[in-house]
Amino acid sequence: MITFVPEPHLLDSPRGRSWPPAPDPAPPHGPPPDRADVVIVGAGPAGLAVASALWHLGVRDLVLLDRGGRPCGRFFDRVDVLRQRVLRSPYEHHPGVEGYRDCELLDFARLHWSWLTPVERREIRMAQAGHRSVVPVDVFEAYCRHIATLHQVDGRTWRATVREVRPSADAVTVRGDGFAVTARSTVLCLGEERTAAPGSWWHGEMAPPGVSHWDEPVPSGPERLIVIGAGLSAAHLIANALGDGRRVHWVVRAPRERYQCADVNASFFRAEGRARFDGTGWDERLTLMGRHRRASVMFEFRPLLRRAEAEGRLTVHRGRAVTGIAPGRTGGSVVRLADGPDVVGDHTVLALGTTVSIGDGLLPGALTGARDGWPDLDPRTLAYRRAPRLFAVGAAAGMVLGPAARNIDGHRVATARVATAVAAALAGVTAPLPAEAGAGARAGEQVAAHV
Repeated sequence: MITFVPEPHLLDSPRGRSWPPAPDPAPPHGPPPDRADVVIVGAGPAGLAVASALWHLGVRDLVLLDRGGRPCGRFFDRVDVLRQRVLRSPYEHHPGVEGYRDCELLDFARLHWSWLTPVERREIRMAQAGHRSVVPVDVFEAYCRHIATLHQVDGRTWRATVREVRPSADAVTVRGDGFAVTARSTVLCLGEERTAAPGSWWHGEMAPPGVSHWDEPVPSGPERLIVIGAGLSAAHLIANALGDGRRVHWVVRAPRERYQCADVNASFFRAEGRARFDGTGWDERLTLMGRHRRASVMFEFRPLLRRAEAEGRLTVHRGRAVTGIAPGRTGGSVVRLADGPDVVGDHTVLALGTTVSIGDGLLPGALTGARDGWPDLDPRTLAYRRAPRLFAVGAAAGMVLGPAARNIDGHRVATARVATAVAAALAGVTAPLPAEAGAGARAGEQVAAHV
């Protein structure tokens, strides 16, 4: 077996290029309308995928509600806080719609060939040859803007904080600060929130001074940085700190860090992998999710991190569990480790991963039907079993679609099921509900004729 180990220079794609100008869509004015056919809560990559698919199915009466008010805005804000230049997802994973002759991500990159670096062009050739490739954040953001403009998503996206989602027998009402929208169907594209630190790490709800989270800017002054966490966010934080000339302590609870190309086993991105997951019982699915959602770092970081450790600029505390964090006597913070010495630094960053948002706090507790932290969804439609007009796309569909549900490609697979079901319900017909995105497009074309 041959293991493909990419070179570190793939991490250095430019950011902030001035792409060819595109139409500047006007944002909507005033509060959201009182009624709509469909409300989409969250305008990240999952929300963009759902809105684009519904557009092709003839469903245009959409309202997208997003705390940032712009498609994929929070996604790219988080990416830029980490100074991330490339994505883990390959070119075939994108929020565009398959089966409708849309410009897909690889096509978009090829159309902008002159704007790409030689390394980025080589990655496109790798993708065309069927090999694993790396997508620049810059290219992906420009593509998302293209998809949002093409499917008129910007003009349907309102800046709003949703406080409550209340399904009834024939509608779903979404309420927030100063608005309420009642829709025939609602799709929750809530994404994931950062995982909170254990309450035993410090006293009180607030982190002590000198401690921040991975999605917050790191102060520029500290010379000794402590990073807690074993995933990709931790790797970016460490690489940034080393590049800024800082010394870093890296606390990893596992016996060793994990390096792999994808964040989950690649088999789950294929139809046969999802079918294997679908054919297992609930307990076995929980085991698979635990095994394949473990933190890992892209291979591209390995040479940099190992060289820094050999040079003494990076100290890795492997197999050490954190038992507490406290302010230092002269500033900074002290991280206490089980069976090990305290780690003292000028600042500590928590990169503890993310937690799936399943509608807790928005939906009635009895309605979500949560099992072991997961929503109870109809596998054919991804509707909440106790609220058939309410759907979930994104990481919340993990116990139906497997570990890849949280990935951008998982959003497309989920979108195929949800969009077809929504369009069929609006048309008052029963449409075949597919298991895969390509089938979803074909079934959706049948539904669109009735919408």
